[in-house]
Amino acid sequence: MPARMSHARATAVVLGCASLALAVSVPAQAAAHHHGKGIERAVLPAGDGWAAAEGSTTGGSTATPDHIYTVTNRAELIAAFEDAGDAPKIIRIAGTIHGNSDVNGTPIGCEEYEQDGYTLENYLAAYDPAVWGTAEVPSGPLEDARVASAKLQAAAVNVNVPSNTTLVGVGNDATIIGASLQVKGVSNVIIRNIAFEDTYDCFPQWDPTDGANGAWNSEYDNLVVYGSTHVWVDHNTFSDGDRPDADQPHYFGQVFQQHDGLFDIVRGADLVTVSWNVLKDHDKTMLIGNSDGAGASDRGKLRVTLHHNLFKDVKERAPRVRFGQVDSYNNHFVATEGAAYGYSYGIGAESKLVAEHNAFSVTRDFDKATILKKWSESSLTADDNYVNGRKTDLIAVHNAGVPAEQLTEGAGWTPELRTKVDHPLVVPVLVALKAGAGKASGR
Repeated sequence: MPARMSHARATAVVLGCASLALAVSVPAQAAAHHHGKGIERAVLPAGDGWAAAEGSTTGGSTATPDHIYTVTNRAELIAAFEDAGDAPKIIRIAGTIHGNSDVNGTPIGCEEYEQDGYTLENYLAAYDPAVWGTAEVPSGPLEDARVASAKLQAAAVNVNVPSNTTLVGVGNDATIIGASLQVKGVSNVIIRNIAFEDTYDCFPQWDPTDGANGAWNSEYDNLVVYGSTHVWVDHNTFSDGDRPDADQPHYFGQVFQQHDGLFDIVRGADLVTVSWNVLKDHDKTMLIGNSDGAGASDRGKLRVTLHHNLFKDVKERAPRVRFGQVDSYNNHFVATEGAAYGYSYGIGAESKLVAEHNAFSVTRDFDKATILKKWSESSLTADDNYVNGRKTDLIAVHNAGVPAEQLTEGAGWTPELRTKVDHPLVVPVLVALKAGAGKASGR
Protein backbone atom coordinates (compact mmCIF):
# COMPACT_ATOMS: atom_id res chain seq x y z
CA MET A 1 0.00 0.00 0.00
CA PRO A 2 1.43 3.44 -0.90
CA ALA A 3 2.14 5.93 1.86
CA ARG A 4 -0.92 7.80 2.99
CA MET A 5 -1.39 11.21 1.40
CA SER A 6 -2.97 14.18 3.11
CA HIS A 7 -6.73 14.54 2.79
CA ALA A 8 -6.33 17.81 0.89
CA ARG A 9 -3.99 16.22 -1.63
CA ALA A 10 -6.29 13.25 -2.16
CA THR A 11 -9.24 15.55 -2.78
CA ALA A 12 -7.25 17.45 -5.37
CA VAL A 13 -6.36 14.18 -7.05
CA VAL A 14 -9.88 13.10 -7.82
CA LEU A 15 -12.14 16.15 -7.92
CA GLY A 16 -12.47 17.44 -11.43
CA CYS A 17 -10.88 15.57 -14.27
CA ALA A 18 -10.64 18.79 -16.26
CA SER A 19 -8.17 20.28 -13.81
CA LEU A 20 -6.09 17.13 -14.07
CA ALA A 21 -6.06 17.43 -17.82
CA LEU A 22 -4.66 20.93 -17.61
CA ALA A 23 -1.98 19.86 -15.17
CA VAL A 24 -0.20 17.38 -17.42
CA SER A 25 1.64 17.50 -20.70
CA VAL A 26 -0.01 15.26 -23.26
CA PRO A 27 2.36 13.77 -25.80
CA ALA A 28 1.09 14.33 -29.30
CA GLN A 29 3.74 12.13 -30.84
CA ALA A 30 3.25 10.60 -34.25
CA ALA A 31 6.41 8.85 -35.30
CA ALA A 32 6.60 7.52 -38.83
CA HIS A 33 5.65 3.99 -37.83
CA HIS A 34 2.30 5.26 -36.49
CA HIS A 35 1.19 6.14 -40.00
CA GLY A 36 0.91 2.61 -41.33
CA LYS A 37 -2.00 0.21 -41.47
CA GLY A 38 -1.09 -1.70 -38.33
CA ILE A 39 -3.11 -2.24 -35.19
CA GLU A 40 -3.44 1.47 -34.39
CA ARG A 41 -5.16 2.33 -37.66
CA ALA A 42 -7.09 -0.89 -38.06
CA VAL A 43 -10.82 -0.68 -38.74
CA LEU A 44 -13.55 -3.25 -38.25
CA PRO A 45 -13.59 -5.59 -41.26
CA ALA A 46 -16.67 -5.45 -43.46
CA GLY A 47 -19.37 -7.85 -42.34
CA ASP A 48 -17.78 -8.49 -38.94
CA GLY A 49 -20.82 -8.46 -36.71
CA TRP A 50 -23.40 -5.85 -35.87
CA ALA A 51 -20.84 -3.02 -35.58
CA ALA A 52 -20.35 -3.39 -39.34
CA ALA A 53 -24.04 -2.66 -40.06
CA GLU A 54 -25.52 0.68 -41.09
CA GLY A 55 -22.15 2.20 -41.88
CA SER A 56 -18.80 1.15 -40.49
CA THR A 57 -16.72 1.33 -37.33
CA THR A 58 -13.44 3.08 -37.97
CA GLY A 59 -12.62 4.65 -34.60
CA GLY A 60 -9.72 7.07 -34.86
CA SER A 61 -8.11 5.41 -37.87
CA THR A 62 -7.96 8.70 -39.81
CA ALA A 63 -6.33 10.65 -36.98
CA THR A 64 -3.89 13.36 -37.97
CA PRO A 65 -0.42 13.35 -36.34
CA ASP A 66 -1.44 15.94 -33.73
CA HIS A 67 -4.23 13.63 -32.53
CA ILE A 68 -2.09 10.57 -31.81
CA TYR A 69 -1.23 10.24 -28.12
CA THR A 70 0.85 7.90 -26.02
CA VAL A 71 -0.31 7.91 -22.39
CA THR A 72 1.14 6.29 -19.29
CA ASN A 73 -1.24 7.35 -16.48
CA ARG A 74 -4.85 8.30 -15.83
CA ALA A 75 -4.30 12.06 -15.98
CA GLU A 76 -2.64 11.79 -19.39
CA LEU A 77 -5.44 9.53 -20.64
CA ILE A 78 -8.14 12.00 -19.59
CA ALA A 79 -6.20 14.91 -20.99
CA ALA A 80 -5.81 13.18 -24.35
CA PHE A 81 -9.54 12.51 -24.57
CA GLU A 82 -10.32 16.14 -23.71
CA ASP A 83 -7.67 17.60 -25.99
CA ALA A 84 -8.94 15.81 -29.08
CA GLY A 85 -12.66 16.06 -28.40
CA ASP A 86 -14.66 14.34 -31.15
CA ALA A 87 -11.88 14.58 -33.74
CA PRO A 88 -10.54 11.19 -34.89
CA LYS A 89 -7.89 10.19 -32.37
CA ILE A 90 -5.59 7.30 -31.53
CA ILE A 91 -4.80 6.87 -27.84
CA ARG A 92 -1.95 4.44 -27.15
CA ILE A 93 -1.81 2.88 -23.68
CA ALA A 94 1.81 2.21 -22.68
CA GLY A 95 2.42 0.16 -19.55
CA THR A 96 -0.05 0.19 -16.63
CA ILE A 97 -2.61 2.90 -15.87
CA HIS A 98 -4.21 2.97 -12.41
CA GLY A 99 -7.67 4.46 -11.98
CA ASN A 100 -7.11 4.95 -8.26
CA SER A 101 -4.01 7.13 -8.46
CA ASP A 102 -2.65 10.60 -7.79
CA VAL A 103 -1.77 13.15 -10.46
CA ASN A 104 1.56 11.42 -11.06
CA GLY A 105 -0.06 8.03 -11.61
CA THR A 106 1.00 6.59 -8.25
CA PRO A 107 -1.63 4.20 -6.88
CA ILE A 108 -3.57 5.31 -3.80
CA GLY A 109 -5.67 3.30 -1.35
CA CYS A 110 -9.35 3.48 -0.45
CA GLU A 111 -8.62 5.49 2.68
CA GLU A 112 -7.69 8.47 0.51
CA TYR A 113 -11.33 8.85 -0.50
CA GLU A 114 -12.87 8.54 2.95
CA GLN A 115 -15.09 11.46 3.95
CA ASP A 116 -16.92 12.68 7.05
CA GLY A 117 -15.69 9.99 9.42
CA TYR A 118 -16.34 7.01 7.18
CA THR A 119 -14.28 3.92 7.83
CA LEU A 120 -15.31 0.38 7.07
CA GLU A 121 -15.02 -0.46 10.76
CA ASN A 122 -17.43 2.35 11.66
CA TYR A 123 -19.83 1.37 8.90
CA LEU A 124 -19.90 -2.27 9.97
CA ALA A 125 -20.56 -1.27 13.56
CA ALA A 126 -23.40 1.07 12.62
CA TYR A 127 -25.25 -1.30 10.29
CA ASP A 128 -24.63 -4.66 11.90
CA PRO A 129 -28.01 -6.43 11.65
CA ALA A 130 -27.86 -6.96 15.41
CA VAL A 131 -27.83 -3.18 15.77
CA TRP A 132 -29.61 -1.82 12.69
CA GLY A 133 -31.95 -4.71 11.98
CA THR A 134 -32.88 -6.18 8.59
CA ALA A 135 -36.02 -4.32 7.59
CA GLU A 136 -34.51 -1.10 6.18
CA VAL A 137 -31.57 -0.06 4.04
CA PRO A 138 -28.88 1.95 5.86
CA SER A 139 -29.49 5.66 6.42
CA GLY A 140 -28.06 8.34 8.65
CA PRO A 141 -24.61 9.91 9.07
CA LEU A 142 -22.48 6.86 8.27
CA GLU A 143 -24.48 6.07 5.13
CA ASP A 144 -24.20 9.73 4.10
CA ALA A 145 -20.45 9.52 4.68
CA ARG A 146 -20.27 6.36 2.54
CA VAL A 147 -22.11 8.12 -0.29
CA ALA A 148 -19.78 11.14 -0.11
CA SER A 149 -16.73 8.89 -0.12
CA ALA A 150 -18.08 6.89 -3.06
CA LYS A 151 -18.69 10.10 -5.00
CA LEU A 152 -15.06 11.09 -4.55
CA GLN A 153 -13.86 7.72 -5.83
CA ALA A 154 -16.24 7.85 -8.79
CA ALA A 155 -14.63 11.12 -9.95
CA ALA A 156 -11.36 9.22 -10.30
CA VAL A 157 -12.54 5.83 -11.48
CA ASN A 158 -15.01 6.78 -14.24
CA VAL A 159 -13.23 7.81 -17.44
CA ASN A 160 -15.35 8.95 -20.40
CA VAL A 161 -14.35 7.88 -23.91
CA PRO A 162 -15.34 10.32 -26.70
CA SER A 163 -16.51 9.55 -30.23
CA ASN A 164 -14.19 8.65 -33.09
CA THR A 165 -11.61 7.05 -30.81
CA THR A 166 -9.24 4.14 -31.16
CA LEU A 167 -7.94 3.15 -27.72
CA VAL A 168 -5.21 0.59 -28.16
CA GLY A 169 -2.60 -1.09 -26.02
CA VAL A 170 1.05 -0.80 -27.01
CA GLY A 171 2.80 -4.17 -27.15
CA ASN A 172 1.56 -7.10 -25.08
CA ASP A 173 1.42 -5.64 -21.56
CA ALA A 174 -0.87 -2.59 -21.73
CA THR A 175 -3.07 -2.69 -18.62
CA ILE A 176 -5.77 -0.55 -17.00
CA ILE A 177 -6.34 -1.34 -13.32
CA GLY A 178 -9.17 0.01 -11.21
CA ALA A 179 -10.71 2.34 -13.81
CA SER A 180 -14.14 2.12 -15.39
CA LEU A 181 -14.08 3.08 -19.08
CA GLN A 182 -17.41 4.73 -19.98
CA VAL A 183 -18.36 4.62 -23.65
CA LYS A 184 -21.47 6.70 -23.03
CA GLY A 185 -23.64 8.48 -25.55
CA VAL A 186 -20.98 8.46 -28.28
CA SER A 187 -20.29 6.66 -31.55
CA ASN A 188 -17.51 5.07 -33.56
CA VAL A 189 -15.18 3.67 -30.89
CA ILE A 190 -12.57 0.90 -31.12
CA ILE A 191 -10.98 -0.63 -28.00
CA ARG A 192 -8.24 -3.22 -28.54
CA ASN A 193 -5.30 -5.00 -26.99
CA ILE A 194 -5.74 -3.94 -23.34
CA ALA A 195 -5.94 -5.94 -20.11
CA PHE A 196 -8.71 -4.50 -17.91
CA GLU A 197 -8.34 -5.52 -14.26
CA ASP A 198 -10.00 -5.09 -10.91
CA THR A 199 -12.34 -2.14 -11.19
CA TYR A 200 -13.27 -2.21 -7.52
CA ASP A 201 -15.66 -0.20 -5.39
CA CYS A 202 -14.09 0.98 -2.13
CA PHE A 203 -17.51 1.69 -0.65
CA PRO A 204 -20.10 -1.05 -1.33
CA GLN A 205 -23.49 -0.51 0.28
CA TRP A 206 -24.96 -3.04 2.66
CA ASP A 207 -28.62 -3.79 1.88
CA PRO A 208 -30.23 -6.15 4.40
CA THR A 209 -33.40 -6.25 2.26
CA ASP A 210 -31.64 -7.62 -0.84
CA GLY A 211 -32.63 -11.28 -1.03
CA ALA A 212 -33.25 -13.56 1.90
CA ASN A 213 -30.01 -12.74 3.70
CA GLY A 214 -29.03 -9.29 2.47
CA ALA A 215 -26.19 -8.41 0.11
CA TRP A 216 -23.32 -5.99 -0.50
CA ASN A 217 -23.91 -4.00 -3.69
CA SER A 218 -21.12 -2.28 -5.61
CA GLU A 219 -20.62 0.06 -8.55
CA TYR A 220 -18.30 0.08 -11.58
CA ASP A 221 -17.66 -2.22 -14.50
CA ASN A 222 -14.29 -2.44 -16.23
CA LEU A 223 -15.99 -1.30 -19.43
CA VAL A 224 -19.50 0.03 -20.09
CA VAL A 225 -21.08 0.74 -23.48
CA TYR A 226 -24.05 2.93 -22.57
CA GLY A 227 -26.32 4.42 -25.24
CA SER A 228 -23.52 4.36 -27.82
CA THR A 229 -23.40 3.02 -31.38
CA HIS A 230 -20.77 1.45 -33.63
CA VAL A 231 -18.39 0.07 -31.03
CA TRP A 232 -15.78 -2.65 -31.65
CA VAL A 233 -14.19 -4.30 -28.60
CA ASP A 234 -11.49 -6.71 -29.71
CA HIS A 235 -8.58 -8.71 -28.26
CA ASN A 236 -8.87 -7.48 -24.68
CA THR A 237 -8.69 -9.37 -21.38
CA PHE A 238 -11.15 -8.64 -18.57
CA SER A 239 -10.69 -9.96 -15.04
CA ASP A 240 -10.61 -9.09 -11.33
CA GLY A 241 -6.83 -9.25 -11.39
CA ASP A 242 -5.34 -9.81 -7.95
CA ARG A 243 -8.65 -9.26 -6.14
CA PRO A 244 -10.90 -12.24 -7.04
CA ASP A 245 -14.25 -12.50 -5.30
CA ALA A 246 -13.23 -15.87 -3.89
CA ASP A 247 -10.58 -14.16 -1.74
CA GLN A 248 -12.81 -11.41 -0.38
CA PRO A 249 -13.94 -11.31 3.28
CA HIS A 250 -17.50 -11.92 4.42
CA TYR A 251 -19.38 -9.40 6.54
CA PHE A 252 -22.84 -10.06 7.93
CA GLY A 253 -22.63 -13.52 6.40
CA GLN A 254 -22.25 -12.24 2.83
CA VAL A 255 -19.23 -11.72 0.58
CA PHE A 256 -17.96 -8.15 0.69
CA GLN A 257 -18.64 -7.64 -3.02
CA GLN A 258 -16.42 -4.91 -4.48
CA HIS A 259 -17.00 -5.80 -8.14
CA ASP A 260 -20.01 -5.30 -10.37
CA GLY A 261 -19.78 -6.46 -13.99
CA LEU A 262 -16.78 -6.98 -16.23
CA PHE A 263 -18.29 -5.48 -19.38
CA ASP A 264 -21.90 -4.30 -19.83
CA ILE A 265 -23.78 -3.09 -22.93
CA VAL A 266 -26.87 -1.15 -21.84
CA ARG A 267 -29.32 1.74 -22.17
CA GLY A 268 -30.03 1.68 -25.88
CA ALA A 269 -26.50 0.84 -26.99
CA ASP A 270 -26.50 -0.56 -30.51
CA LEU A 271 -24.32 -2.01 -33.26
CA VAL A 272 -21.57 -3.54 -31.16
CA THR A 273 -19.07 -6.28 -32.07
CA VAL A 274 -17.19 -8.06 -29.27
CA SER A 275 -14.50 -10.35 -30.69
CA TRP A 276 -11.48 -12.36 -29.53
CA ASN A 277 -11.63 -11.22 -25.90
CA VAL A 278 -10.96 -13.15 -22.69
CA LEU A 279 -13.39 -12.69 -19.79
CA LYS A 280 -12.39 -14.69 -16.75
CA ASP A 281 -12.60 -15.31 -13.01
CA HIS A 282 -15.65 -13.16 -12.26
CA ASP A 283 -19.22 -13.36 -10.99
CA LYS A 284 -21.58 -11.01 -12.87
CA THR A 285 -19.88 -10.92 -16.24
CA MET A 286 -21.88 -9.20 -18.99
CA LEU A 287 -25.31 -7.61 -19.21
CA ILE A 288 -26.82 -6.78 -22.56
CA GLY A 289 -29.77 -4.65 -21.48
CA ASN A 290 -29.90 -3.84 -17.79
CA SER A 291 -33.61 -3.66 -16.95
CA ASP A 292 -36.84 -5.42 -17.84
CA GLY A 293 -38.50 -2.00 -17.73
CA ALA A 294 -36.23 -0.39 -20.34
CA GLY A 295 -38.20 -1.53 -23.37
CA ALA A 296 -38.96 2.01 -24.54
CA SER A 297 -35.25 2.73 -25.00
CA ASP A 298 -33.99 -0.76 -25.81
CA ARG A 299 -36.46 -2.24 -28.30
CA GLY A 300 -34.92 -2.35 -31.75
CA LYS A 301 -31.46 -1.71 -30.31
CA LEU A 302 -28.91 -3.74 -28.34
CA ARG A 303 -27.80 -5.45 -31.55
CA VAL A 304 -24.59 -7.14 -30.46
CA THR A 305 -22.29 -9.79 -31.94
CA LEU A 306 -20.06 -11.94 -29.72
CA HIS A 307 -17.59 -14.21 -31.45
CA HIS A 308 -14.35 -16.05 -30.64
CA ASN A 309 -14.36 -14.93 -27.01
CA LEU A 310 -13.23 -17.03 -24.05
CA PHE A 311 -15.51 -17.05 -21.00
CA LYS A 312 -13.49 -18.87 -18.34
CA ASP A 313 -14.69 -19.54 -14.79
CA VAL A 314 -17.35 -16.86 -14.88
CA LYS A 315 -20.31 -17.56 -12.65
CA GLU A 316 -23.12 -16.01 -14.69
CA ARG A 317 -24.18 -13.49 -17.37
CA ALA A 318 -22.12 -14.66 -20.31
CA PRO A 319 -24.19 -12.79 -21.32
CA ARG A 320 -27.63 -12.15 -19.80
CA VAL A 321 -29.72 -10.67 -22.61
CA ARG A 322 -32.76 -8.42 -22.64
CA PHE A 323 -34.47 -7.08 -25.80
CA GLY A 324 -31.44 -7.27 -28.09
CA GLN A 325 -30.80 -9.23 -31.25
CA VAL A 326 -27.62 -10.89 -30.01
CA ASP A 327 -25.53 -13.19 -32.21
CA SER A 328 -23.17 -15.32 -30.10
CA TYR A 329 -21.14 -17.80 -32.12
CA ASN A 330 -17.75 -19.54 -31.98
CA ASN A 331 -17.19 -18.67 -28.32
CA HIS A 332 -15.50 -21.01 -25.85
CA PHE A 333 -17.00 -21.41 -22.38
CA VAL A 334 -14.83 -23.06 -19.73
CA ALA A 335 -15.86 -24.14 -16.22
CA THR A 336 -13.04 -25.75 -14.25
CA GLU A 337 -13.20 -27.89 -11.13
CA GLY A 338 -14.12 -25.87 -8.04
CA ALA A 339 -15.08 -22.67 -9.88
CA ALA A 340 -18.43 -21.12 -8.99
CA TYR A 341 -20.99 -21.58 -11.77
CA GLY A 342 -24.60 -20.52 -12.15
CA TYR A 343 -25.33 -20.31 -15.89
CA SER A 344 -23.89 -19.00 -19.16
CA TYR A 345 -26.69 -17.60 -21.31
CA GLY A 346 -29.45 -15.71 -19.50
CA ILE A 347 -32.65 -15.49 -21.54
CA GLY A 348 -34.32 -12.22 -20.50
CA ALA A 349 -37.21 -9.97 -21.43
CA GLU A 350 -37.97 -9.91 -25.17
CA SER A 351 -34.49 -11.20 -25.97
CA LYS A 352 -33.71 -12.56 -29.41
CA LEU A 353 -30.57 -14.55 -28.79
CA VAL A 354 -28.89 -16.72 -31.41
CA ALA A 355 -26.27 -18.94 -29.75
CA GLU A 356 -24.66 -21.19 -32.35
CA HIS A 357 -21.43 -23.07 -33.09
CA ASN A 358 -20.06 -22.55 -29.57
CA ALA A 359 -17.88 -24.90 -27.52
CA PHE A 360 -18.23 -25.71 -23.81
CA SER A 361 -15.47 -27.38 -21.81
CA VAL A 362 -16.82 -28.40 -18.42
CA THR A 363 -16.18 -30.89 -15.63
CA ARG A 364 -17.53 -34.43 -15.76
CA ASP A 365 -20.25 -33.80 -13.16
CA PHE A 366 -21.36 -30.50 -14.69
CA ASP A 367 -25.14 -30.14 -15.17
CA LYS A 368 -25.54 -29.18 -18.84
CA ALA A 369 -29.12 -28.11 -18.18
CA THR A 370 -27.76 -25.01 -16.40
CA ILE A 371 -25.96 -23.59 -19.45
CA LEU A 372 -29.19 -21.77 -20.31
CA LYS A 373 -31.29 -19.93 -17.74
CA LYS A 374 -34.77 -18.61 -18.38
CA TRP A 375 -35.51 -15.27 -16.76
CA SER A 376 -38.46 -14.24 -18.94
CA GLU A 377 -40.67 -15.69 -21.65
CA SER A 378 -38.45 -15.41 -24.72
CA SER A 379 -37.33 -17.71 -27.50
CA LEU A 380 -33.84 -18.41 -28.74
CA THR A 381 -31.92 -20.26 -31.41
CA ALA A 382 -29.22 -22.59 -30.07
CA ASP A 383 -27.95 -24.84 -32.85
CA ASP A 384 -24.69 -26.73 -33.39
CA ASN A 385 -23.20 -26.28 -29.92
CA TYR A 386 -20.71 -28.79 -28.53
CA VAL A 387 -20.22 -29.74 -24.86
CA ASN A 388 -16.98 -31.59 -24.12
CA GLY A 389 -16.63 -32.44 -27.79
CA ARG A 390 -20.16 -33.74 -28.30
CA LYS A 391 -22.89 -31.97 -30.22
CA THR A 392 -25.57 -31.00 -27.70
CA ASP A 393 -29.07 -29.61 -28.07
CA LEU A 394 -28.87 -27.02 -25.32
CA ILE A 395 -32.59 -26.22 -25.36
CA ALA A 396 -33.65 -29.87 -25.14
CA VAL A 397 -31.17 -30.56 -22.36
CA HIS A 398 -32.37 -27.51 -20.44
CA ASN A 399 -36.05 -28.36 -20.82
CA ALA A 400 -35.45 -31.92 -19.67
CA GLY A 401 -33.44 -30.80 -16.66
CA VAL A 402 -35.52 -27.77 -15.65
CA PRO A 403 -39.14 -28.75 -16.38
CA ALA A 404 -40.58 -25.70 -14.64
CA GLU A 405 -38.75 -23.26 -16.94
CA GLN A 406 -39.36 -24.44 -20.49
CA LEU A 407 -37.63 -22.57 -23.30
CA THR A 408 -39.02 -22.31 -26.81
CA GLU A 409 -36.90 -22.52 -29.92
CA GLY A 410 -36.59 -19.91 -32.65
CA ALA A 411 -35.20 -16.39 -32.14
CA GLY A 412 -37.08 -15.17 -35.20
CA TRP A 413 -34.10 -13.89 -37.17
CA THR A 414 -31.03 -15.23 -38.94
CA PRO A 415 -27.62 -13.55 -38.47
CA GLU A 416 -25.88 -12.52 -41.67
CA LEU A 417 -22.93 -10.44 -40.42
CA ARG A 418 -20.33 -13.14 -39.90
CA THR A 419 -16.99 -13.13 -41.69
CA LYS A 420 -16.25 -16.82 -40.98
CA VAL A 421 -17.86 -19.55 -38.90
CA ASP A 422 -15.44 -22.14 -37.51
CA HIS A 423 -16.43 -25.66 -36.53
CA PRO A 424 -17.08 -25.81 -32.77
CA LEU A 425 -14.52 -28.58 -32.36
CA VAL A 426 -11.70 -26.26 -33.41
CA VAL A 427 -12.97 -23.22 -31.50
CA PRO A 428 -11.15 -24.05 -28.20
CA VAL A 429 -7.80 -24.21 -30.00
CA LEU A 430 -8.38 -21.07 -32.06
CA VAL A 431 -9.54 -19.05 -29.07
CA ALA A 432 -6.66 -20.27 -26.89
CA LEU A 433 -4.16 -19.21 -29.52
CA LYS A 434 -5.62 -15.88 -30.57
CA ALA A 435 -7.98 -14.38 -27.96
CA GLY A 436 -7.04 -11.80 -25.37
CA ALA A 437 -4.80 -8.79 -24.89
CA GLY A 438 -1.41 -8.86 -26.56
CA LYS A 439 -2.65 -10.85 -29.53
CA ALA A 440 -4.31 -8.25 -31.75
CA SER A 441 -3.24 -7.84 -35.36
CA GLY A 442 -3.48 -5.01 -37.83
CA ARG A 443 -6.67 -6.13 -39.53
